[in-house]
Amino acid sequence: MNTVAGRGWDKVEFWTSYFLLAVLGSVILARLGFASVWTLPTLDLVLGSIALLLICASPWIARRGRALRIFIVAYATATQLVPMCVRHPAVLLPLLGALIPVVIMIWALFTLSRKGRAGQGRRQT
Repeated sequence: MNTVAGRGWDKVEFWTSYFLLAVLGSVILARLGFASVWTLPTLDLVLGSIALLLICASPWIARRGRALRIFIVAYATATQLVPMCVRHPAVLLPLLGALIPVVIMIWALFTLSRKGRAGQGRRQT
């Protein structure tokens, strides 16, 4: 594998995951900020607080572990989506429609991450 391309992809993945953590953190912070205005169920408050703490601590906890960063992103996302879908099942249909571009993006990122590994034995010009 071309080491320069490998390092370049690692940087893209690294910064993309931290940008996603920042967006999730701002969404969770806004939701917790409105807890004083609208009633927020206790379970949502606890799970959201844990997710926000994990997001804030992720630069130290998951600075080298890709799997840990992905786990934190998945946990934070689940704490926001699962309670909403359980309480209001009508939200599930638009979320399933929004899942289509997300799956396409994940497929494209996975394909790009594997791009340099297919031709390891061949000399690149």
